[in-house]
Amino acid sequence: MVRKVLLSLIPIFFLFNLFIVSAQSITDIELLDIEKNKIIKTAQTNPKIQLEAGKIIKEIDNVVKKLNPIPDKGYMVKIPLGPSLPLENKWVNALVDEVIIIIPEDEKPYLLIFDDENKPYFFTFETKIDTLLNTLDFSL
Repeated sequence: MVRKVLLSLIPIFFLFNLFIVSAQSITDIELLDIEKNKIIKTAQTNPKIQLEAGKIIKEIDNVVKKLNPIPDKGYMVKIPLGPSLPLENKWVNALVDEVIIIIPEDEKPYLLIFDDENKPYFFTFETKIDTLLNTLDFSL
């Protein structure tokens, strides 16, 4: 009887561990080298990074006007937001739960966000990302 109870708890324990692992990865910031197509650094988010990401969202000033907005060389920084931030401008009205900052090799950085229906939007912004990169202990 005890053995049956213990055996029945194993799948629950396994699912609980999967949930914890997936919940932890939601809060990870990922830095991707575009050319290598490889994540080169991960870090836990913190209030300073959340603040910087919020500033970037508030400073959106235009859409990226490129046929292929993903460069061949550079970096992408994926920052999960918690809680989600509202974005309301003339292009989109959505709750944003993550931002992806695209840092091309020889251009100004720009932003990729997804709306509630997972439609991508590429935006330019005026905020400097030096503080964000310093907080992530990353230099270009």
